[in-house]
Amino acid sequence: MGKLRWRHFDFWLMAALILLLAMGLAMVYSATRNTEGLEDSTRRQAIFIAIGLALMLGLATVDYGLLEPITGAIYGLVIAALVAVLVIGRITHGAQRWIDLGFMLFQPSEFAKLGLVIFLARYFSENSDDIKSGRVFLVSLGATLLPMILIYLQPDLSTALLLGAIWLGMAAIAGVNMAYVGALGGLGLVAAPAVWYSLHDYQRLRVLAFLNPSADPQGTGYNVGQAMIAIGSGGWLGKGFASGTQSQLHFLRVRHTDFIFSVLAEEMGFVGALVLFALLGLLLWRLLRVAGVARDRFGELIAVGMAVYIFVQAAVNIAMNMALVPATGIPLPFISFGNNALLSLLLGLGLVQSVALRHRKLDFA
Repeated sequence: MGKLRWRHFDFWLMAALILLLAMGLAMVYSATRNTEGLEDSTRRQAIFIAIGLALMLGLATVDYGLLEPITGAIYGLVIAALVAVLVIGRITHGAQRWIDLGFMLFQPSEFAKLGLVIFLARYFSENSDDIKSGRVFLVSLGATLLPMILIYLQPDLSTALLLGAIWLGMAAIAGVNMAYVGALGGLGLVAAPAVWYSLHDYQRLRVLAFLNPSADPQGTGYNVGQAMIAIGSGGWLGKGFASGTQSQLHFLRVRHTDFIFSVLAEEMGFVGALVLFALLGLLLWRLLRVAGVARDRFGELIAVGMAVYIFVQAAVNIAMNMALVPATGIPLPFISFGNNALLSLLLGLGLVQSVALRHRKLDFA
């Protein structure tokens, strides 16, 4: 690739990403040190950060437009992988979400997020002249519901709902008729009782614990309570790196994944949390900046889709840690331990950098 194109590589986006990954690696180390069975987590995370960054930079050199003819195939592979995990997937803690590849556990649902972003970007862009039609609404919704259902059957309700949020955000920005979305919301309210009784017992318990945390403080509500203690005790500047009480004394469970924000807030305090918010904000701003100068609608919607993906996932995770929403299995982007989530995000950002390198001929600052 020539020098001219690399001039337009988004270095602000890259800087925010590197700082987030460094912060995440430090928090994974703090959350897993002296924890039996998790001693290798930091090294594994570092390896996959290196692999992911290499893949991201490699993908940035490829014209994202080459994906347009094969978006259907990408979507088909995602569906095939989601079906396969229900047949041959490993069952862990009652959930069947992973396929053992030997060198890693492959989690198709994480890559379904990126696959859906790519598919919807192509579908909405090629139907931009008819974007307000009921057909576009129904086809895009149906294409989203299929992986949502397959992921729900694992069971993984939170990731299934995240796919719905990605569709909603991309549909709104693409210009889909929101009257249809409103009607869908009305149907959802009518169906809410049936949905409630279709939930697994542990899912209903999470909702009940959210509504009344004191009802089961030693059971379902335990970890949320510990997270609140961790966040509250961090104060302005925190207790110091690897010096948190709730994390280092192992009161806080799944602290290296779902509840890593609580570890960060306890050890780095309110100021550390603000730094995290600022870095995420910078990353999201640059994603929207790339969308604004994309050479075509497909590239614009890829960048928008990644912004929606990252924003919703981060917002839900942080809100869960602060007991603002029921506990879910949604990781904090770039911070939580998780090889599949990390690779999916970095591949998506590689596509965004490809869009940035091939932007319209405008000033790009």
